[in-house]
Order: sequence, then structure tokens, then C-alpha cells
Amino acid sequence: MTESTAKLQFGDETHELKVRKGTVGPDVIDIASLYKQTGAFTYDPGFTSTASCESKITYIDGDEGVLLHRGYPIEQLAENGDFLEACYLLLYGELPTKAQKADFDERVTRHTMVHEQMVWLYRGFRRDAHPMAVMCGVVGAMSAFYHDSTDISDPQQRMIASIRLIAKMPTIAAMAYKYHVGQPFVYPKNNLSYAENFLHMCFAVPCEEYKVSPVLARAMERIFILHADHEQNASTSTVRLAGSSGANPFACIAAGIACLWGPAHGGANEAALNMLAEIGSVDRIPEYIAKAKDKNDPFRLMGFGHRVYKNYDPRAKIMQKTTHEVLKELGIKDDPLLDVAMELEKIALTDEYFIEKKLYPNIDFYSGITLKALGFPTTMFTVLFALARTVGWIAQWKEMIEDPSQKIGRPRQLYTGEPTRDYVSIDKR
Repeated sequence: MTESTAKLQFGDETHELKVRKGTVGPDVIDIASLYKQTGAFTYDPGFTSTASCESKITYIDGDEGVLLHRGYPIEQLAENGDFLEACYLLLYGELPTKAQKADFDERVTRHTMVHEQMVWLYRGFRRDAHPMAVMCGVVGAMSAFYHDSTDISDPQQRMIASIRLIAKMPTIAAMAYKYHVGQPFVYPKNNLSYAENFLHMCFAVPCEEYKVSPVLARAMERIFILHADHEQNASTSTVRLAGSSGANPFACIAAGIACLWGPAHGGANEAALNMLAEIGSVDRIPEYIAKAKDKNDPFRLMGFGHRVYKNYDPRAKIMQKTTHEVLKELGIKDDPLLDVAMELEKIALTDEYFIEKKLYPNIDFYSGITLKALGFPTTMFTVLFALARTVGWIAQWKEMIEDPSQKIGRPRQLYTGEPTRDYVSIDKR
């Protein structure tokens, strides 16, 4: 492949910068030598025009509404496979054979229990603590319990830590939920699938048998697959940045969870449901649609449009179908919030303003409705997102550690503070 260059005119000098080409997607101008050549940095708040790394894991084309994991369209993975198959793909780069899948499932299943002393961590939190606060603390504390998988220079230890995180995250999340609602912890069961096991740990109680609905388990699988990875978003970039310092994997994933908690990121589905609660009833929808269209009104419709996808979010199409399957399975017909959601969906898909602005319902809109129907409180929504995204974070962290060009993250800045000045003693100020 012929290497191309970009020319930069800076002052009286012209500088040549390498242009790198990916498999698909836009070219990238390599500015690694820019400061050395020019004495200047680039300025890119939010890094929206900056590639922070080279990756083979996930590709997004926001204009076309495309999301690929290792080259496979998200629609095909969500419709045909299960979550652990998607995990294997993200971690190893290829879909597993039947034997590889059986081995991987077995390794994950045998690691689902957490160290019994971790139970005491939960009891140290206030009963009304937000489950995400609990998740940040408990996942960060894993490095205190699993010393044999914190040496990031050892490939075997990296893989053990990866399996442990994928396996134990549902248990940790379910325990956070049980503690939140005041029920006893339910231990994992090895005869259940990943999604079935999670639902069982959340909704079973010791006094009676709980049978997991196959429809609801499949819906949970899809939610996990659709949230598994999403390229270099804020939380993934946080995991990579934390990992670039050599921090252990449990600390890095805890950092990702903390970042995900923000309402502009993982908290978007919780914010969408809170918005539906604020609207309250179908007859108030026109009032809020008018507010959303008013440029002078700060109100925003949560769960519509996407920063990356300028077309329809490919995950939302699958989530929409899943939402309606869950509502049908549960026989939910008279929930006021769901009535508001369905009417808003109808308007967004037919109203010229929404179509012109490409404000389609996104995955957060549908996942919020689905999780509420499944019985989860809104405070648990971001926890489930973290559970699903853990594999993406691990795959990205592992790729970064194994990248020979990896170095500690150190963004630069445009300083606009005071220039050098002399100290003045306090009696002269």
C-alpha cells in the first residue's frame, strides 16, 4: 500500500505528516511528530476528531448506522448468538467453534461465585446507596481478593482476570440489587445460562422456586450483546487511560464503571425513563413535544438521537423488537409510563421534525422501557450497562496492554491562565 502524506502549512514552513489508512472508515493523519516539527499541539475538546489508539475490535459508521464487532454486524450477533459467544469474539477475535464455545462457557460458569468475604463489603454501604456507587467500590476491591491475576505482564494472569470479571460481574450486580431492595443474596447456579443465572440471582428468593422465562432470558441476552462494546466511548477511553499507567485490571474496570455512571453516557436510559415519568401521561405529550422543538427551551427529549449515529441506531432496531416481545410476554398493557413511551415512539417515527433532525428513538429509550418491564428499578439500569460493557472494556484493555506502541496517556492542553508573576507577601495584598 502506497503511503500518503498530508501537508500542513504552519507559519512560513510546510510540514509533511503521515496519513494512515484503516481497513474501513476515514483516514487518520498521524500527528505524533507534530510538536517536534512545529512546537504546536492540536486542540480537540472531547477528542471528537482524534484517534487515540489503533484497534481491531469494534467499528462504527455513524452516518450509515453500522456497528461491527470484529467485522460482524451487531444485528447478526444479537439475532443468532448468545452473549458468551459475543464475549469470546471480542476477546479472541474470531467466533468460537463448538468445542471452544463449550470450553469458554465452562470457564466462565466455574468463576461466577465471588469470595465470601466480599459479602461484608456490601454491608458497609448504606441501604439506600446507589447501586452504581456499590459497584464502583466492590469491583475496585476485587484486586484485594484476587492477587493471583493482577500481574498485567503475564498473559495467563491477564486472561484469568478477564474470565473472572466477565463471570463475576453478574453476581456482583445481582448482589448490589438484592442489597438495594433488602432481600438476601442468591448464589449463582451452574446449570443456568449467563442471562438466566443473572435473572435468577436478581429475582429468586429462598422461600420459593423461581423459573426464568425463556423469552425474558433471551431479551436479557440481547441487552447484554447490544451493550457489549461501542468503540472508544468515554468509559472505554477511561479504562484504556487507567490501564496505560499499568494499573491492575480490576482498578481499570472500576474506573470505567465510574465514568459510565454519568447521565450523558451510561445513565442515559435512566434519564430517559425519568423523562417519561416527568411527562406522566399521554395527554401531556404535545406540551413536551412543543418544548423539545422550542430552541429557547432547555428541555431535551432523552432517548432520542445519538452523538455517533446520524442515522438510525442499529442496536435500537433490535431493542425495539425485544421490547415488544417482553411487553407481550409479561402481558403489560396498562402501565402509564409505557403508554407514554409507545406514543412518543410513534410520534418520533412519523413527525417531520424528528425525521428531519434524525431524532430516532435510540437504544437507551428502548432498553429503559424493557428493563422497567422486567422489574428493575431505574437505579439498576446503569449497573446492567456496566455488566454488559465489562467484556468490551476488558477486550480493549487487553488489546492496549499487548500493543507494542502503547504508552501512558498524557493529553496536552491550551493554557489560558496567568503568565509568570511574582509572589506578593500577604501584608502587601
